[in-house]
Amino acid sequence: MTIMETINPVIILSALLSVISIGIAIFSIIKYNELYRHYDFFMRGKDAESLEDFIMEEKEDLVALQEAEQDNREAMRLMNRNIRASFQKIGIVHYDAFDGMGGKMSFAMAVLDYTNSGFILNCMHSREGCFLYIKEIDAGATDTPLGAEEKEALERALGYISD
Repeated sequence: MTIMETINPVIILSALLSVISIGIAIFSIIKYNELYRHYDFFMRGKDAESLEDFIMEEKEDLVALQEAEQDNREAMRLMNRNIRASFQKIGIVHYDAFDGMGGKMSFAMAVLDYTNSGFILNCMHSREGCFLYIKEIDAGATDTPLGAEEKEALERALGYISD
């Protein structure tokens, strides 16, 4: 009997499977070490419990920032409404209401909001006293006739005339 006849095919198959198993084991060890290096780099300076705490803190901070952003947006909407409702455009014209009085003591002042609504205040100064008139403005116009100085003050407030 030759050696080939004495070696059983089962032994050959077993040896082949053993070599394959050893190759798989070596490959697995190499991959494990590579994975461990990545894990060690990721966890360096942290333990798993503190990493979880860190992630939870970051999540809480994110939720708090989202709530603060919503509050800020609402505050900005409120400020925008308030700004639009406030008077922000002013035009003033000084003039001499009565020739010969001297020193342009009279004035017309237009005060408007974002929608060009507001009023014109006309103050005429004379020797006998001071007369004050007010006229409403809606969307840059009025139903009441305006004097030349009042028109000019309105045009200055609307930005048609620069100072």
